This record gives sequence, structure tokens and C-alpha cells, in this order.
Amino acid sequence: MGMAALNVASSSPSPLCSFSSMHSLNNHEHCNINNVCGAHSGGEWVSIKITNSNCKLLPFLCSSHSSVPSTKLKSAVARSFKPSRITTHLSKSGGQGCSWIQDNSIHMHQNPNSSRNCRRGSVDSAFPSGTAEVASVENLFEYICSGPLLGKIGLTAETIAESIDKWILYGSLLCRLFQLSDMYLTDPQRKRFYHYYIPVFIWCENQISKHASQFKDGEDIPPLVIGFSAPQGCGKTTLVSALAHLFDVTGRKSATISIDDFYLTAEDQGKLREANPGNSLLELRGNAGSHDLPFSVETLTSLCKMTKEGMKMKLPRYDKSAYNGKGDRGNPSAWPVVEGPLTVILFEGWMLGFKPLPVEAVRAVDPQLEIVNKNLEAYYDAWDKFVDAWAVIKIQDPSCVYQWRLQAEIAMREAGKPGMTDEEVEDFVSRYLPAYKAYLPVLYAEGPKGSTPENLLVIEIDEGRNPILEN
Repeated sequence: MGMAALNVASSSPSPLCSFSSMHSLNNHEHCNINNVCGAHSGGEWVSIKITNSNCKLLPFLCSSHSSVPSTKLKSAVARSFKPSRITTHLSKSGGQGCSWIQDNSIHMHQNPNSSRNCRRGSVDSAFPSGTAEVASVENLFEYICSGPLLGKIGLTAETIAESIDKWILYGSLLCRLFQLSDMYLTDPQRKRFYHYYIPVFIWCENQISKHASQFKDGEDIPPLVIGFSAPQGCGKTTLVSALAHLFDVTGRKSATISIDDFYLTAEDQGKLREANPGNSLLELRGNAGSHDLPFSVETLTSLCKMTKEGMKMKLPRYDKSAYNGKGDRGNPSAWPVVEGPLTVILFEGWMLGFKPLPVEAVRAVDPQLEIVNKNLEAYYDAWDKFVDAWAVIKIQDPSCVYQWRLQAEIAMREAGKPGMTDEEVEDFVSRYLPAYKAYLPVLYAEGPKGSTPENLLVIEIDEGRNPILEN
């Protein structure tokens, strides 16, 4: 599932945030995000011209509220201002409401790989004077603080206030990635960004910092491997794409890989099917046994050695459309290339972290699962032992997978693209449900093998694919 899987369910959009900024991203070249925000406030407008490309982020947001934020938050916001570097003038305007006008400078979603493509120059902005721009930061601050993941990742209202400029920057970058308006995010979009993607990104950053602290100055630091275990259709690919984008534009090189990329070739999948006649769980790709484990070990080992400038390697990709949907390994000529030094590897898959169970337990779920369970014994050495930190996305009911897959196929059919029928979706998902029923309870109760509370983040999501507080 690609970026189109972002849940943008229709609802009345409401202004959340907008800003103009020139921000030094991780000491790389200064990124000039040339956007203009205007808001009418009692008929008076203020415009600011930024002339110094080393100016810190200016979190000026449009809002109809006028309450004064806490001292801590106001102090954090004030640190973003550089009065000596700006000039202001007042003017009258007959405009109403807020507008987001994007010029022809930078479009983050067109080239997410580097901040070096950001154009230098000046920014002209318009925003209301008085407390409006600060109050809107406070509104965003309060919304962020209501998120269900903050306690899990060790964030408090104080630490959020200290880093509110980063939250605003990350939100704007995600809006550009998904081609959305900062000013008019729907409630699902706002929740997805500020309660899910950005908190997980901050957790990943903390894991990277802890990982790097284990090495001495001058030593090569291998990339941190973060495993994302999540059922099909729950949005893990979109989450990983968002995280990779944020890493790239903030100066960290990342690589994304999926367990799907290690499926057997079509020829070997056919041999597996012939060796297990009558077993529907191994008839098609998906369950343990349908992956090329030596190939995955080779790939992950090579990726973990990408510690120096100039190192390059191709990332394998699987073509699910080949052979009328049965799939085959993609042509290596089309595989993407990553360059070192890598900071982080984002490794995602629906069965990452699954652990073999006693034979009696899997037989009770489905007798066909017994050979799958036996195959699973080799997967720790092939996959899980490479993972340094874990994000486990938890669902309340595996039947959600069917609904999510059905939604995706209906959307493809409505868009004029080939999609499975409702019956084909039911058959497809049925081949995965036994594994979900057998292995998810243990994964949720114990975590993946080798995980610890310090390197494990469990995120429970609802039917809308948004994080919720665990019961």
C-alpha cells in the first residue's frame, strides 16, 4: 500500500496551522520554504520580509483565537524570533479568513531526498499582529498534548513546548509530501500527522541518538534498523514513507525495505506450491516459507555495512503485478539505489516479530499452519536479529484487515484500475488470518524476540488506522 493509503476521510476542514520559515536543517544547506500565509485580523495585516537565510524557524500561524499561551510556551515561541533580521510594515486589506498561497519555489514532495535542493532567497509573509499568531501556536500545542502516544515516547507538555518549532516544521513537510494544505487539514489528516507520524518520528530520532551514543568518536556507526510490524492494510507503508521523507529532508540518509521484497521468485514460489499440495496457506506468497531467506540475510547484512560516504547499493523490489498478480521479483535494473552513510534502515512487514509456537497451539488454529510454523523457526536469524528497535502496530480485531483491503480494492476499481472482486479479497485475506490469530496475541503480550521496553513502541490503532490509548 503506497502513500495513497493516507486516510483523508472527508470532513469539514478547519484551519490548523500555516507558517513561513527558513530553517537550517541539521546543519545542511539552509532550506527556504517559500510560502505565504495571510490572515485578516480586524482589517490589519502585518508582513515580514526575511532577508537572512540563516534565520531560525518562524512559527507564525493563523488563528481566530486570542488567548495568551503559557509562559513556557511563549518563551519557546519567542526563541524562534530574530527581530534584528526582519523589517515590518503595516497595511490594510479587505481580505477575509486565511489563505495559503504557494509560490513557484520548492515543492518538497517532488524531491524528498535532500534539503540541498531548497532555493536560497527571501521570503515575503503576511500574518496577523498581536497575540493571534502566538495563540494559534498554543492551540496546536494543546492539540499535540492530547495525543495518545506522548506518554509512550516520554514526551511531556514541557518538552513539547520546548520543541514546538520542530513540530510545526515537520507538519509542514508532511503537508508538502502528501500535497495537502497546512491551513486546511481535515480532522483525520491532522490526527494522522500530529498524533501519529510526528510522534513516531521523534521516537525514532531518540532511538537513533541512543544507538549512536554506544560508539566512540571516530568509530563507524552502523545504521539503526527499526522494524515495523503491522498487519496488512493498516497504513504501515505510508507511515514508513512519511518517516523516510522526514529523515531525508532533515539530513539523515535512510533506506526502506519490506519483507515483501524478499518473496521467492515466481519459479521458486511454484516449487513451494508443488511441494505442499492442498495447503492454501502456501499456495500463494505471504506466509512463512514463501520468502528467500538467504537473499534477505545478504541484503540486510550489506545495508548494515553502509557506513561510509560514496558507498552505494541497490534495494530489491518485488513486482506484485507480475504473472497476473501472482508476483515475481522485480527487474534489478529498476531497483532504487541508496548511498551511504546510512543513519537508519526502516524495515517493515506484516509478520515481522512473529515467533514459532508449540505445534498444538497452531493446530488448534488451523492444521495447515503447522508447516508454516516450522518454516518460521528460521526467520529470526534471517530478519529479526537485524532489528535494533521495534514499532509494533497493534489492532483490536484481525477482521479489520479484510475491511481495509476491501476499501483499497474498491478505491482502485473506482479509479479505473484493476482490482480484486469482493470474493477475491475474501480469499486473499483468508490465507493470512490463521497466522494473525495464532501469532498476534503472543507478539502483543511479549513483544518480538530480543526486544526490551526501551527499544519497543507498541501503537494500538482503531478502525480508522489512527492511534488510540490502550485499554
